Amino acid sequence: MSLIKRNEANWLPSVFDDMFKTDWLGGTTNVNSIGTSIPAVNIQETEDDFSVEVAAPGMAKEMFNIELDNDVLTISSEDKKEKETTENNGRFTRKEFSYSNFKRAFSLPDSVNSEKISASYKDGVLVIDLPKREEAKVQAKRMIEIS
Repeated sequence: MSLIKRNEANWLPSVFDDMFKTDWLGGTTNVNSIGTSIPAVNIQETEDDFSVEVAAPGMAKEMFNIELDNDVLTISSEDKKEKETTENNGRFTRKEFSYSNFKRAFSLPDSVNSEKISASYKDGVLVIDLPKREEAKVQAKRMIEIS
C-alpha cells in the first residue's frame, strides 16, 4: 500500500478514478484505453516533400494498412495475440488473448503528388514520404527583364 496525496476538496472523484482507471492486471495501460493505442506521429515539411513518421515499435510491416482516398491518408493497424497455458497434470487451463488497433487519418494538401507516395518501416518507425508536385515546390528566385 502506498500513500497518495489528494486534494481534500475533491477526494471522492479521485478515489473513483483510481479505482476504475487502474489496470489491476499489472499493466501500465488505462482501463478505458485497453486495446487502443495511438502511436506518436511526427510530420516534417521540406522544400521537396512531407514526411510522416509513426512510432510503432514491435510491429511488422505486414500489420499496417495505408490507404489514400480523396486526399485523406489513413494509417491503421490491427494486432491479435493468443496464448494458451495448461498445467502438466491438466488441472487448469488458461487462455489469454489481446487485441490492439489504431487508426490515424490526415488530410493531404493539394501540393502532394499522390501518385508518388511511398512508405518504409525500419527500427520501429513507419515512414511515409509524400512528395510535392513540381509546381508546388519553392522556385528559385530569378530576375525578370523589362522589355
